[in-house]
Amino acid sequence: MTVPLLKLEGVSKVYPPTVQAGQRFRAFLQLLWRGSASGGTGVLEDISFEVPKGESMAVIGGNGAGKSTLLKIVTGVLAPTAGVIESRGTTAALLELGAGFDVEYSGLNNLHMNAAFLGLSPEQVEERLDDILAFADIGDSIHEPVKHYSSGMVVRLGFAVVAAVRPDLLITDEVLAVGDESFQKKCIRWIENYLADGGTLLMVSHNMYQVQKLCRHAIWLDGGQVRASGDVFDVTQSYLAWHERKDAAETDVRQQRESGTLYRVTAMEFPGQESASPVLEIGQSLTVGLRLRSPDGRPPVVLVGLVRADGTPVYGVASDHDGLELVVGDNGDYEVELHFPSLNLLPGGYAVRAHALDPEGLRVHDTTEQEFTVSGRTRELGMVRLEHEWRQS
Repeated sequence: MTVPLLKLEGVSKVYPPTVQAGQRFRAFLQLLWRGSASGGTGVLEDISFEVPKGESMAVIGGNGAGKSTLLKIVTGVLAPTAGVIESRGTTAALLELGAGFDVEYSGLNNLHMNAAFLGLSPEQVEERLDDILAFADIGDSIHEPVKHYSSGMVVRLGFAVVAAVRPDLLITDEVLAVGDESFQKKCIRWIENYLADGGTLLMVSHNMYQVQKLCRHAIWLDGGQVRASGDVFDVTQSYLAWHERKDAAETDVRQQRESGTLYRVTAMEFPGQESASPVLEIGQSLTVGLRLRSPDGRPPVVLVGLVRADGTPVYGVASDHDGLELVVGDNGDYEVELHFPSLNLLPGGYAVRAHALDPEGLRVHDTTEQEFTVSGRTRELGMVRLEHEWRQS
C-alpha cells in the first residue's frame, strides 16, 4: 500500500471571535480553561483527503470558500483548530512568491537565502546557479536590491529557485496568474515536466482550463466544506455548472410568467431520463416532452430553446418553423415531443426553455424551464462540439 505524501483527517479551522476591550479578559480565561474561545468564525469544517506520490490535485471554489486557508494549514503557516495532518518528503510552497525576500538585499543574495531555506546546500546552489538565473531571466537586475524589482521580477526569481529544488510535493496558490504570458507558459511547461517525472502537485486555481490541464483530481470547497471530490473533469464541470446557474439567478435572466396567461405550457419532462434534471454525455440523445393548453381551441405554437445556465442562447426552434401544427388530445391538451438524436453540446450547465405562443406565433404567453447537465472528458472550448480533423500537407 502506497503511503501518501500528504494526508488530512477531519481538519477544521475556526478563527477566534473579535472582542472589545472590556471582553478580552473573559476571552483570555476561556482560552486557558477550554483551549479556545466560544464563538468565532468557522472557515474549514471536517476536511479529509490524501495526496499520494505522483498525484496532481486541485482545490477549487469561490472566493471565501477556504482554499487559501487550507493551503496555509497544509504548509504550517496556520495551525488547525481540529484534525490531523501528516506529511512526508520534501515540500515547497508557492503561496506568495518572494514573500520571504529581504528587499534591502540583492536578488542574488535572496536567491542563496531562499534556496537554503528550501533545503539546498551552498554547493548545490552553486551547481544549479546558472539554471536558476536562466529560468528567472532578469539579467543584471539579479545584482540589484529586490526593492527595485517589479512584482513580475520577484515572481520570476521565486519560481526559479523552487524549480531548482524539485520537491517531492509542490503546493501552489494562483501564482501562475502572475507575471507575463511567456513566463506563465514557461512555468506551465516546467510543471508538466515535473509531473511527468513523478512529481506531486497540490494547487489552488480559479482557472479551470489550467486545472484540467495539470490535475487528475480535484476538490471543490464551498463554505469551508467539501462539496465534491474526484475526477478533475467531473468536479470542475459540476463547479462551472453551479456557477453559471448562480450567475443566472443573481442577474434574474429567467423570464417570469405573465399574469393572465392565455396559452400555457402545463408540463415539461425528459422521457427516458431517470432524473428531472438529467446528466447527459456529449452526443447523447435528448427528448423533450411538452404539454400545452389553449383557452380557445386553437392550437398554440411552441418554441423550444436550449440555453447555457448563464442565459446564453445556444439553439432554438419553433413548431411553425417546421410546418408542424399541434393536435389536441382527448383531454383537451396538446402533447408533443421534440427529439435531439445527438446533442453535441460541450460539458456544462444548460436548460431547456419552452414557450407557448399564440397560433400566429407572434406573442409569447407562457414560459417554463428545466435544467440539465452535459458531462464528458474534453478540453474543447465553447458550447458545441463540431466535427473536425487536423490535416498537414
